[in-house]
Amino acid sequence: MNRHGQGFTLVELMIVVAIVTILATIAIPSYTNHIARTRTRGAMADLTALALALENLYQVNLAYPGQNTANTAATIALFTAGGAQNGTWTPAQSDNFDYTVTFDSTPGYALAATGKAGSSVAGCVVRLDSSNAKSAPSCPVQWN
Repeated sequence: MNRHGQGFTLVELMIVVAIVTILATIAIPSYTNHIARTRTRGAMADLTALALALENLYQVNLAYPGQNTANTAATIALFTAGGAQNGTWTPAQSDNFDYTVTFDSTPGYALAATGKAGSSVAGCVVRLDSSNAKSAPSCPVQWN
C-alpha cells in the first residue's frame, strides 16, 4: 500500500493545539495587564492636562470655577461655560475612566480619575491635587 503525505496526522494537530494553548495561557494575561497599565498612564496624563487647564483658567479669571463635578461630562463643562477664554480639556481615556474635580477653600483642588466598572481598570483610582501630590494606590502602575 502506497501512503501519500496529504495532510497532518491527529497527533501533529494535537501537538499544535497544545502549543497554542500554552502560548495563549501566557500571552492573554500579560496583554490584559499591559492594556490596564497603558490606560492608567493615559489617565495620569489626562489628570496632568486637566491640572494645567485649571491653572490656566485660574490665571485668566483669578479664581477656580468653584463648583465640584461628579462625572467627566461635568468636568468638561467647566471649560465650556465661560466660552473660548476658558480653554478646553478633552480626556483621552474617557471610555475607561470617570474624571471628577473637588475644589476646596485654600483655594485649591483635588482631581480624581476612577476606573469604570467593566473595564480593565475597574477599581483603579488615580489622584492629583493642586499641590502636585499624586497617588494611584489601587492601580497596576504607581505614580511617582
